[in-house]
Amino acid sequence: MPKQKITKEMVVNAAFQLAREGGMERVLVKEIAARLGCSVQPIYSYCQNMDGLRREVERRTEGFMADYLCARVDPDNLFQSTGQAYVTLAQDEPELFKLFIHRRREGVSSLEEFYEREAGPGVAQAIAARLGLGGEQARQLHLDMLIYTVGLGTVFSAAAPGIPAEELFARQERAYQAFLTQIKEENRHES
Repeated sequence: MPKQKITKEMVVNAAFQLAREGGMERVLVKEIAARLGCSVQPIYSYCQNMDGLRREVERRTEGFMADYLCARVDPDNLFQSTGQAYVTLAQDEPELFKLFIHRRREGVSSLEEFYEREAGPGVAQAIAARLGLGGEQARQLHLDMLIYTVGLGTVFSAAAPGIPAEELFARQERAYQAFLTQIKEENRHES
């Protein structure tokens, strides 16, 4: 039987699947080699160090998340459907959700910088138009919900046997209504 040619893509795919199944702790050279049915030598030839491979797995995770969320977001209800998609992701892919949430974010030293890094361009404007809010109000509402949803997702991804998604969606809606009411109240006092 001829030897299989191991490629960098195969190594990254195997590492991603291991992370998906058991977290970044499973991304070990011997685990990757076992998954690929080869010795550790081809793994080392593509990965000078594990940090580089872990960054590749993080990039793959970001791409997976973007595809996952895009497939579940309702353009007519962008804001709420995105929040629900994050919670569903935490349920369906708990290890990838944890990896995405816990990844290091270089150059982020404030919640505003976090928002700039995490929010897609034009999201605040879409929320403002849908809800009749000013741009800054929509941005603050989105940031509040982003923080709240990440927290819910983190709890959801770590809970065993699991919290019903409907319970979390109800909490999301409750938080959304409270944050929206607060923003409208602040706006009324400023006027």
